[in-house]
Formats: sequence, C-alpha cells, structure tokens
Amino acid sequence: MMRPFIASLFLSALAALPAVAQQKPPASTLTTIDKPFVPAHGIDPDEVPVDVVNKTVPVLCAEKDNVQIDFISPVVRHFRIQAAHPAYINTINSDRFAPDFTACDMTRDPSFKADNSRRVTFWETPEFWLTGYAFPSFWRPATVPVRVGERVENGLHLVQLWMRYRERAEEILVFYPADGYWRVRPLPFGDMRWTAYGSSFLLGPVEIQERPIVALKDVAFDPATKTFTLNFMKGGSATIKIDSIDQERIALDVSLSDAMPPGAPFVTLRSMYATEFNSDVARLAWRSKGGEGWGEAPITTFKQTKATELWAGRTTPSIHNLSAPDMIFSHFKGQPTK
Repeated sequence: MMRPFIASLFLSALAALPAVAQQKPPASTLTTIDKPFVPAHGIDPDEVPVDVVNKTVPVLCAEKDNVQIDFISPVVRHFRIQAAHPAYINTINSDRFAPDFTACDMTRDPSFKADNSRRVTFWETPEFWLTGYAFPSFWRPATVPVRVGERVENGLHLVQLWMRYRERAEEILVFYPADGYWRVRPLPFGDMRWTAYGSSFLLGPVEIQERPIVALKDVAFDPATKTFTLNFMKGGSATIKIDSIDQERIALDVSLSDAMPPGAPFVTLRSMYATEFNSDVARLAWRSKGGEGWGEAPITTFKQTKATELWAGRTTPSIHNLSAPDMIFSHFKGQPTK
C-alpha cells in the first residue's frame, strides 16, 4: 500500500505535468503501416530492379554446372558482385573438394589440344601477383589475348590473381579467357588455412555455344587499380574492379559500357546442384524494390522475379565444397543522369 505522504507527492507531480504528457500517444506513432516507404540504411533509393530468371535443370552428375541464373535489364550499367563466407563457416572442421564423377559421361565433351603447356607470371609485387596457365587441352580454343601493361600473352586457358596473406599465398580470383567464366573467394575465415571455390559467373553478352559462354575479344589488367577490362566479341566492354577483400567477403564493382543484346543477360550465375546435400548452391533469397521483406526459395522451385539484390548459397552442409562462398548480386544502377 502506498503511504499517504508518498501518494500525495506522486499525485502532485502528475497534476503538474502538461496535459499533452498525460495523454496516450496518437495511434499513428505506434505503427508504420500508414507511413510512406523510407529506404533502410544501406539501401540505395536509386537501385534498379532487374529480371532474375532461373534456367536450372536437373542432373545426376555432380561435376556439371546445371544451375543457371540469368540477370536481365536493358538499363543496368553498374552493379556489385560479392562472394561471402556461408553462415555456417565457423562450424567447419574439414572439407572435401575431390571431384565426384558418379553418373557422369564426359565422352562427348569437345577438346582442343594446345601446343605449348606453360605457366607465366605477368606481374608481381610483395603483396599481389598475376599468373596464367596454358593446359594440354581445353573445351574451347585459347585465342583470347591477355594484357598487363606492355606484356601480352596468347593461348592461356586460366589466369589467377594471388594475394599474400598471413605469410602464405591465397588465390582470390580466377578466370578462363576462352569461355569467359570467373570465380572469386574471400580470404580464409578465422584460423582456416583454405576455403573452396564454388559458383562461377559470366559477365557480358551471354550466349549459348554448347553451354553458356561470353566470347571475349581481349582482357587487360591494371595493377594500380586492381581492375580488369573486358572487350567483347559482340561489341562493348566491361570493367571489374576489386573494391575490397577480407576474411568475410570479396567485393567487385562492375561497370558495363553498353546494353546487352535484347533479352540477353548481362551477368549469369553458374553453379552445381545434384541434391540438397551435394551442391554448391541450394537456395536463393532476393529483395525487391520497396519490399518489406526478403523472398526465399529452393533453387529447384524458384522460377523468376524482379529483384534489386539476390543471394545464392546454402544453409545446410554439403558433401562437396562445404566452405565455398555464397554469391550476392546487388547495387544495380543505370547510367548517371547528365
């Protein structure tokens, strides 16, 4: 029971408050339903929604890229690609990355022999270096020149960008000039000494030549800005700049000089899904322009949507490349208004 003296003090203080302070707040301040949409922190109000189309097909062979997610827009000129460690990365004790050719038939795959297998180093500093390889054979002819400064190399099947980190060499980016495929990964998480590659992406006017490819005219690398410039056989060009890299993610800023041919993707995600427990990508999540929440779906049921950001990855362990990164495509923007 409140003592009389204390009760009188309390009632006197309450009576002294302004009338407005004694009233309940108006209902409109307790809800956001009647408020106009305000972009959340970190979301660009000028971002452009793009068509995201799933062309994934079922497959038994775990060594075939059967996942294909196309991003289509006639106006996009800038966007960001990120590879980020999966949510469960700190639970991994060991990983398996050996190929699994069960139920695979590669006998009909094309093969082009190369005359001079070799390894070259284009450029190196104490922190970064760029190397290239020519293999004995590849599924497409190696005819794309790669240039760094005044040095030009022809006939390469693979180019790697390395970074020195914690007193060892870490491969952070790789691309295949002959078919236009790229892979990226962050620095190893925590005390891990290695993490796997997973999904690939194609940048530019994607076309089908037995499988999705981007035909490149040439590729150049600028060591000062860590930027790759791609010139396409179909016309136009693109730049890929390494914006940042750490033990969480690697972020690439991409710019396109022109629109793609009508209906053609400007970037395509390629990956593998045999089962939920044997995959590099098993689920998608996406954010739409002005949406109040994320959409989510398994890779096997997703059809298409309009999105301003898309995540592709896994939430459960896989028997293959468990440490492979998630892929995130976002920050789609058109040409700046002049």
